[in-house]
Amino acid sequence: MKWRIIAALAATAVLAAVAVGYILLRPPPAPGGGGATLDGPGLLVRDTATGHLAVQRPDGSRQGSALPCARVYAAAGTGVCLRESPESYQLTVLDHDLKQLRSIPLNGVPNRARVSPTGRMVSWTVFVAGDSYNGGHFSTRSGILDTGTGTIVGTLEDFTVDGRPAAADANFWGVTFARDDNTFYATMSTGGHRSLVRGDFAARDLHPLKDDVECPSLSPDGTRIAYKKMLPDGSGWRLTVLRLSDLAETPLAESRSVDDQAAWLDDATVAYGLPHGGGKGADVWAVPADGGGAPRLLAHDAESPGALG
Repeated sequence: MKWRIIAALAATAVLAAVAVGYILLRPPPAPGGGGATLDGPGLLVRDTATGHLAVQRPDGSRQGSALPCARVYAAAGTGVCLRESPESYQLTVLDHDLKQLRSIPLNGVPNRARVSPTGRMVSWTVFVAGDSYNGGHFSTRSGILDTGTGTIVGTLEDFTVDGRPAAADANFWGVTFARDDNTFYATMSTGGHRSLVRGDFAARDLHPLKDDVECPSLSPDGTRIAYKKMLPDGSGWRLTVLRLSDLAETPLAESRSVDDQAAWLDDATVAYGLPHGGGKGADVWAVPADGGGAPRLLAHDAESPGALG
């Protein structure tokens, strides 16, 4: 994802100056249209050939949409599209038929998006620039929208950490939700140290759980976290699963560096995007969550996967 970070930085600089068992291959999708909805079964993706939200069905066919998105996700009939707007960037909440329900301006370049299993809670992560504590370089910022009440938390930096204010240099990214629409997990970085935190939305508080966990994704049964773990030499990441009951780790069979927030297809399988073509496109792959098996290609020219039930 280094190429995407570079692109994100360039885009952020411009903004400052002016104020995602499926069949592997399918025919190229038509730009726009296509009749996509959030009905399952299928795989919601960002089509990297068009840049639009699309749905790949189990028979390999792909339904396109007219929605250009940088990141997509959906659950329980609620979709989210992080997209460019005429002014900058925005988060758009979508209904089952991909109609816009509301939009929120984003102060940064889109990077991650998630919807809770019930469809109620929505999160986003963006790259931002110019934080004084970061020497003017990019950092990340994550927010949460409660679509039930309309409550917006613009940044997790406003939450406490074990009851105390977050450090001034704290960065957060990769939110993932539990089914209760209150508990969530995310990555926190402070002082060059990265850790998994468990969040309590109602209490606006975060609790550190384990070091070296990035871009967490909670399993459907709520017992495990899939995440990317930095290699000891810092040269890339290893897709790994963490058991929450005892914090035991299981490295997965994918040996390539996965710089993505994985998505669970079911309790036994995780999906993720990997770039191809020199970083000009990507494919969605899947691997068993128990450390066995081997990676398999799910969708060509796609990234930002999300399973549609």
